[in-house]
Amino acid sequence: MGFIAFLKTQFIVHLLIGFVFVVSGLIINFIQLCTLVLWPINKQFYRRVNCRLAYSLWSQLVMLLEWWSGTECTLFSDEATVNTFGKEHVIIILNHNFEIDFLCGWTMTERFGVLGSSKVLAKRELLYVPLIGWTWYFLEIVFCKRKWEEDRDTVIEGLKRLADYPEYMWFLLYCEGTRFTETKHRISMEVAESKGLPKLKYHLLPRTKGFTTAVQCLRGTVSAVYDVTLNFRGNKNPSLLGILYGKKYEADMCVRRFPLEDIPQDEKEAANWLHKLYQEKDALQEMYNQEGIFPGQQFKPPRRPWTLLNFLFWATVLLSPLFTFGFGVFASGSPLLILAFLGLVGAASFGVRRLIGVTEIEKGSSYGNQEFKKKE
Repeated sequence: MGFIAFLKTQFIVHLLIGFVFVVSGLIINFIQLCTLVLWPINKQFYRRVNCRLAYSLWSQLVMLLEWWSGTECTLFSDEATVNTFGKEHVIIILNHNFEIDFLCGWTMTERFGVLGSSKVLAKRELLYVPLIGWTWYFLEIVFCKRKWEEDRDTVIEGLKRLADYPEYMWFLLYCEGTRFTETKHRISMEVAESKGLPKLKYHLLPRTKGFTTAVQCLRGTVSAVYDVTLNFRGNKNPSLLGILYGKKYEADMCVRRFPLEDIPQDEKEAANWLHKLYQEKDALQEMYNQEGIFPGQQFKPPRRPWTLLNFLFWATVLLSPLFTFGFGVFASGSPLLILAFLGLVGAASFGVRRLIGVTEIEKGSSYGNQEFKKKE
C-alpha cells in the first residue's frame, strides 16, 4: 500500500475532509442567506450567484469521486445526444439502485457545466438536513411529501417558477420514488400484477404523477428527457463511505435522449409512455448483467480541474486556522481546553457520519414498503 493509499484509509484524514465540507457549507449557506436581498432587485442575478455558491459546495463531493477515489464514469450514447449536453434544459430520469447514483449524476453535470444549476424533485425531509437541504432551499429545489393530494399545488407552483431559469438546468427525477430494495421490489411487483402492468426485474414500478406533472409544467422550457440507466462494473455496489476510503469504481451510464414533443401531452398516455420506458430500462439492465456493457458508442468526458482547485481553496482557508488553534490548545496544557477540543472533534465526527448516513440504503426511508400498496 502506497503512502497516498494509506492516507485515504485514515480516520483523521476523513475527519479533516468532513470538517472542510461542513464548515465551508455553513459559510456558503450564510452567504446564500445574505443573497436573499438580491431577489426583489434582480431575481436572475440572485439565481446565478446561488448556482455558483452551490457549485462550490457540491463540487467537493464530486472531487471525492473523481480525484480522491479515481472512479471512472463512461457514457454509452450517440454523438448527437452527447453534443446536446449542457446546452439545453432537460428532465433526467435515473434509476435509484445505488448509494452514490446521485454522485455519478453530479459528476456528469459537472463535466458538462451544469452542476450548480442542477435540480431535483426531493423528499421534504431533506429540506431540514443541514447543508444539503439548506443549499437546495436557496436553489429553489422542489420538495414534496410524496403524498400527491398534499403535494400537487406545491409541486406545480415550484415547477412553474423554474420556467424562466437563466442557466441550463438538468432536472432529476427518481420516478421509482425510493431507492431499490428487495422488499420494496417484491411489494412493487405485487402492485404491478394487480394493475395488469408488466413486471420489472431491476426496477420498482415508476410512480407517474411527478413525471407527468413535470412534463406538463416544463413544456416550453425543457427540450428533452434524458433517460439514464446506471450500473457498475464487476457487480459492485459502491457507497459514499467506500469513496471516502478511496475505493475506485467503474460506472457505466446509458443515456438516451427523447425530445419533449415525442412525449404525449395527455396525462394517461404520458404515464403509459413512462411505464414503457421502464420496461426498456429493465431490458438494458438485463443486457448489462449478461454482457457487461450497454449498447451505444462509448464516451469518457474528461474530468475538469475545478472541483479539485475548489476543494484545495477551502482546505487552505479552513485547515490552517484549525491546526493553529489545535496546536495552541495542546500547548496550553489545560485539561479543560483539551477535553473541550476533543469533544468538538467527536461532535464533528458524529455530524459527518450522520451526513454520510443519509445516502446509505439500509438507513433509507421506509417509503415504498407500504406506499406501493396504495393507488397513485
